[in-house]
Amino acid sequence: MTSFAERLIRWQKRHGRHDLPWQNTRDPYRVWLSEIMLQQTQVVTVIPYYQRFLARFPDFDALAAAPADDVMAHWSGLGYYARARNLHACAQAVVAGHGGGFPHDPATIATLPGIGRSTANAIAVFCFGARAPILDGNVKRLLSRHAGIEGWPGASAVESQSWRHAESLLPQAEVATYIQAQMDLGATICTRSKPKCGLCPVAADCVARRDSRTDELPTAKPRRKLPERETTMLVLIESGRVLLLPRPPTGIWGGLLSLPEVAAGRDAEKEAAHLGCRIVSQRLLAAVSHSFTHFRLTITPLLCEVRSADIAAEPGVRWLAAADLAQAALPAPIRKLLAVLLDQPIV
Repeated sequence: MTSFAERLIRWQKRHGRHDLPWQNTRDPYRVWLSEIMLQQTQVVTVIPYYQRFLARFPDFDALAAAPADDVMAHWSGLGYYARARNLHACAQAVVAGHGGGFPHDPATIATLPGIGRSTANAIAVFCFGARAPILDGNVKRLLSRHAGIEGWPGASAVESQSWRHAESLLPQAEVATYIQAQMDLGATICTRSKPKCGLCPVAADCVARRDSRTDELPTAKPRRKLPERETTMLVLIESGRVLLLPRPPTGIWGGLLSLPEVAAGRDAEKEAAHLGCRIVSQRLLAAVSHSFTHFRLTITPLLCEVRSADIAAEPGVRWLAAADLAQAALPAPIRKLLAVLLDQPIV
């Protein structure tokens, strides 16, 4: 039987993906951008974001020089917003610390903001011909099933075992094709549910298939009940415009625009006054929920018609018309909420 790598390389040439927007290039900017966007996000979701982002920020210099608000606006809706903040910081680090040229060494690449070992190795392989393994989510699942690696892949000991195994499988040649094959096989054949084992080039010696354990491997992350949080958000409307505030640069929705929240010890009238508004009428709306990685947030919107008051508003207050919300850097739940309330197709 031919080696694991040889079978994957042969499969990739015949059946792998070859026409994605970031393929067929050795441009580190494009490869890096795609790798960051594809973290925990499916290809079909990434493609339109990638194309819009690239049109607005075509290279490291353009991205590094762009205002943070502009970067966040082009990322809005893609989720995991720390990626966008790190993307911006990484571009600035490349321009300031590397003269605009992306480093070639995987270890050096991994020191840049937002880039871990697997992403650094992938960039080095695709752009600079490095011989290095990767271990993204798809590859972890593929190797776990094929080799019968027990335990949750995110656990330190299991991850170390997976890295050693990934390194042992590396071919001497055609490494980029092999790495792309791992990604494609995990994304299209060795999927999380209902894997297409009959189409897999390494099914013959796959432990999970042999033992009928494809639904058990990789081992699921130990489940715990998500903590619950609640907040009331003010939807302050005046003459068809809505009031928005920038979120702090770190934390959930960091750097995005969002609705103001009623702070502890304040009622809606006091909070609105603090924002330079006087409430004329208000209506409590049905609560909506949104799940984050570490907690579930329940948002109760309070729809308020307001008039501007003759007092200084909190710094950062922005009034946006419904037509301008499509270009604003809004979290997806806030975007959806405002689209319903304002009967405006905000996309």
